[in-house]
Amino acid sequence: MAYLERFRLDGEVAVVTGGGRAIGLCCVEALAEAGASVVVIERNEADAAEALALRAKGYRIEVATGDVTESARMTAIADALAAEGRPATVLVNNAGIGQSGIDAQDLTDADWLRMMDVNLNGVFWCARAFGGHMVRLGRGSIVNLGSMSGIIANRPQPQTAYNVSKAAVHHLTRSLAGEWAAQGVRVNAVAPTYIETPMVTKIESNRDRIPIWLNDTPMGRMGTPDEVASSVLFLASRASSLMTGAIVSVDAGFTCW
Repeated sequence: MAYLERFRLDGEVAVVTGGGRAIGLCCVEALAEAGASVVVIERNEADAAEALALRAKGYRIEVATGDVTESARMTAIADALAAEGRPATVLVNNAGIGQSGIDAQDLTDADWLRMMDVNLNGVFWCARAFGGHMVRLGRGSIVNLGSMSGIIANRPQPQTAYNVSKAAVHHLTRSLAGEWAAQGVRVNAVAPTYIETPMVTKIESNRDRIPIWLNDTPMGRMGTPDEVASSVLFLASRASSLMTGAIVSVDAGFTCW
């Protein structure tokens, strides 16, 4: 058995939403290094500049502009790839937003709806659009970005809307996995801990929170985007061929306690 070959993605077309920065950017590089042709979905091409710069390494990377909350646009991108004879066989639903520090009673309707629109609806629109072609093809792998916040309720910051959106992503993952398994399409998710990205480290209020987070973490540290991307590559590849409906905790042990 050639075990390392099972991590290869030669000949595959992979789509990564929000692939222009942080975790998404590392996912783009991981999939491209494994041999996939990668389509990055960002709202504008400027947001994907760092991903396109990876072409200097010989990787096949292109950009499709669009907002994951616009279901018709996601369907159009999926259909266009299929019409070109290269339907996506890997989808990484990475695009998402975060918001914390607002008590539930102070959340506005707009706050709640925006969180669900991006973090949940956007994942479903993409899974439906690209997964539909995978079902017709009879194979494919979808990897959703969930969160340990979909498993536990974080402290000390209140973030009910975010937590609920990620818990919903986890159950969407299981539901689609059960529905599409017989058609050869696997659906899994990763559930990361706090990751050292600008979305986390550059928020002033997080300075007092970080020591609490680390005290709650068995490994005593946050993660890095490449550590999440490595797990995404595993789930995207044949190395995880017996896995579907799994929520893989990439959390430095946070959910152990």
